[in-house]
Amino acid sequence: MTVLPPGTILQLLYLKERLHRLTPGSFIEIGPGSGEITQVLLDRGWSGASFDLGLETTAKLRERFKNEIAEQRFTAINADYLSTPITESVDLVISCMVMEHLDADMESAFMAKSATCLKTGGIMIGLVPASPEHWGIEDDIAGHYRRYTRDSLARLATASHWRLLHLMGLTFPISNVLLPISNFLVSRNEKHKLALSALERTEQSGRRTVKYKTSFPPVLGIFLNRITLFPLHVVQKLLGTSSRALVLFFEARPTEKSRTT
Repeated sequence: MTVLPPGTILQLLYLKERLHRLTPGSFIEIGPGSGEITQVLLDRGWSGASFDLGLETTAKLRERFKNEIAEQRFTAINADYLSTPITESVDLVISCMVMEHLDADMESAFMAKSATCLKTGGIMIGLVPASPEHWGIEDDIAGHYRRYTRDSLARLATASHWRLLHLMGLTFPISNVLLPISNFLVSRNEKHKLALSALERTEQSGRRTVKYKTSFPPVLGIFLNRITLFPLHVVQKLLGTSSRALVLFFEARPTEKSRTT
């Protein structure tokens, strides 16, 4: 059994809670990483496709979800979402830790492209790194352009002709407590990646292996699981308005103007 980082577990707990409000349909996922969100969607009865720039990441997704692919419920696409024509509209566009990798022009293009991909009434769900004051080595290594705030997401939505439906800070305060340890582990194991181009760092960001940061011995699954961390899930919701939260979860819907600009 794969043991996930505590922050990832908390994000997935919140996502599952929000997905209970939606009728399963079709999705496009951008930047699926190892497929944890993909798994949640497929388990909930959704069907769709993922886009990722990394060939190795896509190959691992195809292996992990070979049964769902055989059932024609899922397709793992090794391509740039922004430049790939989308022929069928979907009910959900979802991305986790993707938008911060895009420069300002690409960020605007991402919002515009996503608007055209959604059916009427469809929504976007996004998770992005937050709190610019906590910028650190992991942001540099992953090739980030920014950390978001509530205000910057609101400005992006307004400029792109989207309407924010829901906004919540996640993983606070546990991620903040663990941040110094995280920065130490990342610096020790991945500092060499600073020599790579921004594109190379982005491509590799979905398949990082840092012991006790992104990967854990199986025995730690006794402590790192959705049951033991559920109290922290309750806490993250109670403190979800904190400006110090390191992750922002948002739901948004395009306006009619976004589909015509």
